[in-house]
Amino acid sequence: MPQPLARIIDQLKREPSRTGSIVITVFGDAIVPRGGSVWLGTLLEFFKVLDIDSGVVRTAMSRLAADGWLERDKVGRNSFYRLAGKGRQTFDAATRHIYDPQPAEWTGRFELLLIGNGEDRDAAREALKNAGFGSPLPGVWVAPSGVPIPGEAASAIRLEVSAEDDSGRRLLSESWPLHRTADAYLKFMKTFAPLRTWVGRRERMPDIDAFTARILLIHHYRRVVLRDPLLPPALLPADWPGRAARNLCGEIYRGLLPASEQWLDRNATDPAGPLPAAGKELARRFADT
Repeated sequence: MPQPLARIIDQLKREPSRTGSIVITVFGDAIVPRGGSVWLGTLLEFFKVLDIDSGVVRTAMSRLAADGWLERDKVGRNSFYRLAGKGRQTFDAATRHIYDPQPAEWTGRFELLLIGNGEDRDAAREALKNAGFGSPLPGVWVAPSGVPIPGEAASAIRLEVSAEDDSGRRLLSESWPLHRTADAYLKFMKTFAPLRTWVGRRERMPDIDAFTARILLIHHYRRVVLRDPLLPPALLPADWPGRAARNLCGEIYRGLLPASEQWLDRNATDPAGPLPAAGKELARRFADT
């Protein structure tokens, strides 16, 4: 195993358990583009590399299914999982936020959402956070105009506001903790820059190591970028590290993709057999980096 990857895994072990979050990363990044369903045994094989016990993985899968993130199909003695409706909706919004080109232009206006006290408020809050909305006050959410609004917040009251005056600028500063996001980007780059150097040497990496590195790369990156409102450059500090972090992630991702897909070709199955090939959208990820 490449030393940079071993260090990333060691760092992961020192953090609180994130097995369920890593499962969602695996599905969103690697399984959905290839049909959406995968055998539990495939996941257990991957988690062996992270030194995570199969019992821990099975417990995480059961909790995700109970919480509505995953659906399980039994075929004989084998269990196959796919994202449920809740997980798929969250994944679709996250996919655009993580992989699509970032906005370059800005209209000068912001979308303001007012969320009531209905029973779906918690679900709306989580979906808006994952879509990059900021919140200056309880029940009030803001994002640049044009940002897709999650379905969980479809009933919100929608307004448009300008950020050209002092009040608008204050709204921005109180909606997003940009300094914390910047620090998280810098930490991400410090963690993964050695892996970029290793991948750049074009040395042979075992397929399972490439797949593991790819999943951990997106797992760490999405934890930062899904809290980033992806503001237009005109509204960001001059030394904003988000673009550099995205370039680093895209470069590593493209370097790992062929070998990681080979591991899926050879090891991952669904109820019909080997997973189908990924569609063209996989090759378009990070196309702007």
